[in-house]
Amino acid sequence: MTPQDHILIVDDDREIRELVAAYLERSGMRVSLAANGREMRAALDKGSVDLVVLDLMLPGEDGLALCRDLRAGERRNLPVLMLTARNEEADRILGLEMGADDYLVKPFAARELLARIRSVLRRTRMLPPNLQVTEAASVLAFGPWRLDTNARHLIDEQDVIVALSGAEYRLLRVFVDHPQRVLTRDQLLNLTQGRDAELFERSIDLLVSRLRQRLRDDAREPRYIKTVRNGGYVFSAAVEIREERA
Repeated sequence: MTPQDHILIVDDDREIRELVAAYLERSGMRVSLAANGREMRAALDKGSVDLVVLDLMLPGEDGLALCRDLRAGERRNLPVLMLTARNEEADRILGLEMGADDYLVKPFAARELLARIRSVLRRTRMLPPNLQVTEAASVLAFGPWRLDTNARHLIDEQDVIVALSGAEYRLLRVFVDHPQRVLTRDQLLNLTQGRDAELFERSIDLLVSRLRQRLRDDAREPRYIKTVRNGGYVFSAAVEIREERA
């Protein structure tokens, strides 16, 4: 942990912002504060941020909308830890579906927040530097399929849109950005969800199974997503990048 980690806290409760900021600063971190989406964007524009602590319940744009916007923009790889006063499983899953890397329910101990921040940063920095999302592509084509990365649509050879969940889209995007490359489950967890592997150890296998169904891929003899024994998965199809929209 370096003393220069820059954490942006986005919460409309001033007391929580200030208490958390004081604790993180005592732990050697640099902290910026924001009360809403407008202030969050302004803080991000000012300089490099390593992680965003984002409250779910905000005035105006809520945390889910802000997280979704971050994942769709140029800061798509910026880690997000979501805070909420709700303890419902559906809210937790929804936050993760929108792209949050971790989730913490209020009230929480500052020590636990610090531990989770460090865990997310550590996982993020373990990723190989060349695992990046293709920036310019609007359509990624493979076999008879096209993935429209602007609309986030999977389109078959009959120009029919196949619905994908947020998690399914992120997993497919990782695969088509890294074809013919073996990706371990840990790498896929970090690139798609960023969740603690011990809590979601089967989530990647389940997502792969769902994605194969969307692609009409036979799990016994898959054409696209192949299982590598003791390795992970590999996307075996050739991928063509197209600039035009499908």
